[in-house]
Amino acid sequence: MGKVISYLKPYRWAMVFAWMLMLIELTVELWHPIFMAKIIDEGILKEDLHAVILWGGIMVGMSLLGFAAGIINSFYSSHASQGFGFDVRAAVFKKVQSFSFNNLAQFQTSSLITRLTNDITQIQNTVFMSLRIALRSPLLIIGGVTMAFFVNMKLALILIAPIPILVVLLVWMMKLSGKLFRLVQDKLDKVNNVMQENLTAMRLIKAFIRRKFEENRFGKANEDLRNQTVKTLRLVELLGPILLFVMNLAILFILWFGAVDVHQARINVGEVVAIVNYGFRITMALSMLSWIIMAFSRGRASSQRINEVLETTVDLEDNASSYSIPKIKKGKVEFENVSFQYPGTNHLVLANISFTANPGETIALMGATGAGKSALFQLVPRLYDITSGAIKIDGIDIRDMTLDSLRKQIGFVPQESILFTGSVESNLEWGKEDATLQEIIESTTDAQIHGTITKLPEQYETKIGQKGVNLSGGQKQRLSIARALIRKPKLLFLDDSTSALDMKTEAKLLNALEKYDCTTFIITQKITTAMKADQILLLDDGELTASGSHEKLMKTSPLYQEIYKSQFIKEGLADVQ
Repeated sequence: MGKVISYLKPYRWAMVFAWMLMLIELTVELWHPIFMAKIIDEGILKEDLHAVILWGGIMVGMSLLGFAAGIINSFYSSHASQGFGFDVRAAVFKKVQSFSFNNLAQFQTSSLITRLTNDITQIQNTVFMSLRIALRSPLLIIGGVTMAFFVNMKLALILIAPIPILVVLLVWMMKLSGKLFRLVQDKLDKVNNVMQENLTAMRLIKAFIRRKFEENRFGKANEDLRNQTVKTLRLVELLGPILLFVMNLAILFILWFGAVDVHQARINVGEVVAIVNYGFRITMALSMLSWIIMAFSRGRASSQRINEVLETTVDLEDNASSYSIPKIKKGKVEFENVSFQYPGTNHLVLANISFTANPGETIALMGATGAGKSALFQLVPRLYDITSGAIKIDGIDIRDMTLDSLRKQIGFVPQESILFTGSVESNLEWGKEDATLQEIIESTTDAQIHGTITKLPEQYETKIGQKGVNLSGGQKQRLSIARALIRKPKLLFLDDSTSALDMKTEAKLLNALEKYDCTTFIITQKITTAMKADQILLLDDGELTASGSHEKLMKTSPLYQEIYKSQFIKEGLADVQ
């Protein structure tokens, strides 16, 4: 929890002022029973109106002071808690942004969303409560007991008798409820996960008529959350009636023995009223304390979950010796005995891969699903680090380059075309923030999407729905390619990102890429695309089984010949060679 609490430091003076104002409120509340006793003993019983007005006026004045202190306290408490929540939310989001793919695999997306929203709200509310009322309750109990001893020691002993037992019960309940509320948050993660999957895959759900199945799946997750929450709240709420019963029993004994002492003139009526008044205040404070413990337990569970994110070690960062490269000049890429396995696994995804891509060449990667093509792409911009070997760009090991300077010069188009809510133009500016309209139009023209954009209602200002829902697969792919081209990269990676394009559009796109002074890597399943490459890399189960031009592989690689025949011979297109 220490990492989370450290974000309270900028608000320490607001917290100090809030606690000082809370102490003023508490002081007013503790003196009220004394003033009430004075009114009864010196005013009402003696029929002295002046005493009633005097002590009554003091009570009203003190109440106004307490009211003002409470209002100002709320202002400082809100400032500290809301600012704290803002800072923690920003810190968690920044931390997630720094995560490597391996770090992200440790947390479900739905869990991160819950932590950024619900969990931070929980600890934000806990901070507000701690400044507004949390310390007030235990201090009211301590102060009430102390003041009661000043009024009458005998009755005060009756009042204090059950408190140690109740405090032990409260501490035990706090520890237990902390674990239970952690389970509640985990169940909430699962509900959010089902919701996220459903909203993302709604078209597929409708197409396969899986509505009933998904409703049942959500119902099960929702029911688990409800049951765990009810179980936890029932246990915590059970504490309230126990506290009230024990303290009300103590007040009954105070009234009983107080009445006896009043009849025997050993105590004033006002003193009994004051002790009873303290008893009621302590009872309410104990009841409030049970509610505070519930909120603190929930906040503690949430802070632990947030701490897990903040204290996660990012396993892919710049080395101490890394330096920024101003510009990749040539674009020569060398793989030297590169092997790679995903963190936490024992299986090599790539094994001893060696090849050289010369500046300006187009390299096509082919192979069956799971052969390691996408994994190879992810190694060059260091989305993952290699297990062994070396990857060099213009003779420099990529691990000696800073991540920012490396990635800024790479155009990367992933297999799944990801677009963001906003305009077409804002999505394209992801590639280059300060891109001019001329640069934007040039990139979209080369990506074969400019004509489509001009037909949209607001052209480049047209709003794109979530994940590009209002665009076709081919349109999303071409926008993603334009976003990569706009930065004029020295290295361009197209991860099967022309799969939704027809042969004519793809041919135009590949021809347009020739004017870019960059080394291009293309993952493709199409022989027609591979044939145009300067070099073809054929991967099979993580190993580079063959490399060379189309003509060379047709003579030397049985696997490539088989792929060629499957796409052309059966269709009577063998003459394409």
